[in-house]
Amino acid sequence: MVKSDHIFHYDQEFELEAGEKLSGFKLKYTTLGQLNKDRSNVVWICHALTGSSDFTDWWKDFFTEGSPYDPRDYFIICANLIGGCYGSTGPLSVNPTTGKNYFHDFPLITNRDIIRGFDLLRQSLELEKIHALMGGSLGGQQALEWAIEQPTVFGNLVAIACNAFHSPWGIAFNEAQRMAIAADATWKEDDVRAGSEGMKAARAMGMISFRTYETYAATQAEKNLDQLDHFRASSYQQYQGQKLVSRFNAFTYWALTKAMDNHQVGRKRGSVENALRQIRAKTLIVGISSDFLFPLAEQEFLAATIPSAKLSVITSVYGHDGFLVEFEQFKKIVREFLQSEKKEEVSNDSSNN
Repeated sequence: MVKSDHIFHYDQEFELEAGEKLSGFKLKYTTLGQLNKDRSNVVWICHALTGSSDFTDWWKDFFTEGSPYDPRDYFIICANLIGGCYGSTGPLSVNPTTGKNYFHDFPLITNRDIIRGFDLLRQSLELEKIHALMGGSLGGQQALEWAIEQPTVFGNLVAIACNAFHSPWGIAFNEAQRMAIAADATWKEDDVRAGSEGMKAARAMGMISFRTYETYAATQAEKNLDQLDHFRASSYQQYQGQKLVSRFNAFTYWALTKAMDNHQVGRKRGSVENALRQIRAKTLIVGISSDFLFPLAEQEFLAATIPSAKLSVITSVYGHDGFLVEFEQFKKIVREFLQSEKKEEVSNDSSNN
């Protein structure tokens, strides 16, 4: 199993949905496994908000020997998105027009911009068909957009803990986090470290939306009944904020939460329902029973609207983060989905003979 990193350069003008333009862009992408002779074994992963192209880092337990998408049998690819800070063009990149880093001048991007960038990479790799497209959270939003934009490319779609449009509830969480970043006095500066302290607070807010009351009760409860200060839950929030600051960037956090907020598959497509009905991939929608940020009702709507889509639910106390934690349940759900699709194909072949 060969894992390798690559850079895709797009040197032509790239018009963004909001009207601005990039003179070009680059995408860092990671691959694992090998293409088969007819190039039909591609699995494309869209990563979540603070993820990178290296899916073996944040989703490693899903792509192992014996998994539904065993890297011995599949060619797995994931690209860091436009707006990212893990090797792709984003706010920290140099603006060719000014010769300086974009920072605050990086344009507004949408999931539609992001997946159009992915599709240019796909075309450059001469991948006419993708066996399966997968993504969770922000990555799930992008997977839906891409499956709508290019309905004939994807054989299977697995969209996890995501929605057809971002809710007022989700937008409110993201705005509160951006307010925390903006309250950092350094945010006005054009510096890679600008907004770092604010992003610590933003991440602490985010963790509350990613997890649940039960998660914190189980993992952060005090053992000392006489505790008056310096609580475990307080330390955990501080730790999570510092952990993100050590590996991520506030400018990218700002840009990608904006992309999550403006996610709306119905934009310029007549309606949300009309957009979702354009999907032709065999679709598995996965929800999480305790998801506070992307409630199960959002996945139920997707499954009810996308043609012949199936809905499965992960039972978890970990809330939205369940798709990054409950690997065994997720493996079982995907394996059963693939097996059911194979049975349907065999049944259809028999009926046609």
